Amino acid sequence: MIRNALLVLLLAACALVAPAARAQSTQPDNEDARFTFHRVDEGYLRLDGRTGQVSVCNRRQAGWLCQSAPDERAALEGEIARLQADNAALKKELVARNLPLPGTIKPDSAAKPAEPRVQLPNDAEFNQVMGFIEKVWRRLAEMITNVQRDLMKKS
Repeated sequence: MIRNALLVLLLAACALVAPAARAQSTQPDNEDARFTFHRVDEGYLRLDGRTGQVSVCNRRQAGWLCQSAPDERAALEGEIARLQADNAALKKELVARNLPLPGTIKPDSAAKPAEPRVQLPNDAEFNQVMGFIEKVWRRLAEMITNVQRDLMKKS
């Protein structure tokens, strides 16, 4: 049983080492080999090993012409940089207005909890509520009076 476990471990280790050895052997011997070429229908794709830039190379009358392929990565990195700048500007604006940043706690509020304050309504709000209660009371009284009349008529 132990032999079987050791055999499985040995095979797994060999399986992991073999792809790494193959990957290292496919790299060129020359460290300065910057470009790799791959055959396509239109000519060759040239991959810059340092920058990651991809170009399509075609044979022309005057020689070979390599044109840079559109790079979505550059557009995405540009958009990420723009959003990061916007985010930083918004954070500065929040800090300037003494507002807490999202996901953070203000140090003042963590140190001492604020005591609850009772906010009493002003006279206008009080009169508005009293007017509403008065309307409800009058309608309730009117409904009771109507029910009493209906009962008196039936008897």
